[in-house]
Amino acid sequence: MENQFDVIIVGGGPAGYVCAIRAAQHGLKTACVDHWCDEGGNPVLGGTCLNVGCIPSKALLETSELYHKMAHELDVHGLSAAEVAVDVAKMMERKRQRVAELTGGIEQLFKANGVTWVKGTGRLDGSGQVNVHARDSNRVRRLKGENVVLATGSSPIEIDAAPVDHDNIVDSSGALAFDSVPKRLIIIGAGVIGLELGSVWRRLGAEVVLLEAQSRFLSIADHDVAKESLRHFTQQGLDIRLGARVVSTNQTASGITVHFQVGDEKQWLRGDKVVVAVGRQPNSDGICTAETDLLLDERGFVHVDEKCLTNLPNVYAIGDLVRGPMLAHKGSEEGVMVADLIAGETPAPLNLDHVPSVVYTDPEISWVGLTEEGARERGNPYNVGTFSFAASGRARVMERGHGLVKVIADAESDQILGVHMVGPHTSELIAEAVTIMEFGGSSEDLGRIVHAHPTLSEAVKEAAMGVLGSPIHMAGRKRK
Repeated sequence: MENQFDVIIVGGGPAGYVCAIRAAQHGLKTACVDHWCDEGGNPVLGGTCLNVGCIPSKALLETSELYHKMAHELDVHGLSAAEVAVDVAKMMERKRQRVAELTGGIEQLFKANGVTWVKGTGRLDGSGQVNVHARDSNRVRRLKGENVVLATGSSPIEIDAAPVDHDNIVDSSGALAFDSVPKRLIIIGAGVIGLELGSVWRRLGAEVVLLEAQSRFLSIADHDVAKESLRHFTQQGLDIRLGARVVSTNQTASGITVHFQVGDEKQWLRGDKVVVAVGRQPNSDGICTAETDLLLDERGFVHVDEKCLTNLPNVYAIGDLVRGPMLAHKGSEEGVMVADLIAGETPAPLNLDHVPSVVYTDPEISWVGLTEEGARERGNPYNVGTFSFAASGRARVMERGHGLVKVIADAESDQILGVHMVGPHTSELIAEAVTIMEFGGSSEDLGRIVHAHPTLSEAVKEAAMGVLGSPIHMAGRKRK
């Protein structure tokens, strides 16, 4: 039957489209419902990540980093470039092209795997039925599935103190589409999104001020890594103000005034643009009818077990809609796991403690597992090894000898509990740490593995060797 499926996935982002492809690879009749449209109103797959998140932000980060290197970092290499300039329109067009290539690639993968793409907004109506509302009409298509997977993602949190008007006060999506470089950009929130967006526009010449309500910088990261990162961002000219709680904004002909409070002191700033980047919330409103007894928590996340099964039979939820970090790769792995479960396989459950996090600034910040604070809270006796990129030959010749790698291991078993990095290309280096942790490896295991020389990955090896007091290229405590 045309509207009968083995699996219906609601949402076409990294969690949903991956789940759909995997399910179809198992031979299951699969439909993926998604409502996303591009700037021209054309339906596209990929969700937030590919359209207004991970991919476009990395495109702009790459372009802005190249510009900054050309304008400020070539002289030390004996190179020079005259009249370095940025063409914002061309930069944005390149971003759109890369996004279109990747979203079009998902459409081709759907065709190759036999996934039915249903365009519209899906709503769960009782276990097994999804009603799809067309975007441009009142038509409703009713789909019936043996299994339903909810993967509707998340959206930026809005605050009353700075209402988004999508012109002068924007969310993260708007900050990826400016048509010129603001003279002064004020970002509310100095978390992952705020730091990445701030880095883009600071490199291109904007004065950037980040207002962070928390008194500690990047509190989700290890303290030493966060401290080192803040030092470098300050040197780059990012004005990061901690303990700054925004209370109101108002717009005049001369710009936007942001009123904020630091302790008992009231302060204000005027900027050309304001970005609200205070986090994201699950898109759970309207995912089911009122009669559908889907269990949500007080923050709007769908309640699931370790297999991502909801309280409804044969209804799963994955990605930003459920507990755990709001990361594309976490959602994708949940999508694979759920598709395998529906197909009758018994996959290993996803270990949320081994999901890596990355901030794509320069230097990059990456981590996986426990921080020192987390280890202490759990009562784990632990040892720590660190290695500075300043002692890395490869980093030094790249003129990227800043940052560090930190390895935390259990004091008794030596099993690695966490790895934290700030420095060049740590988004790639962190995969090694995830791999060895997933297999229960120790710091000695990591320290004895042969790494090519000269490479940045040697810093990971040396930090692991430092846990037991035996780094080669950096002074450490004497080995027992």
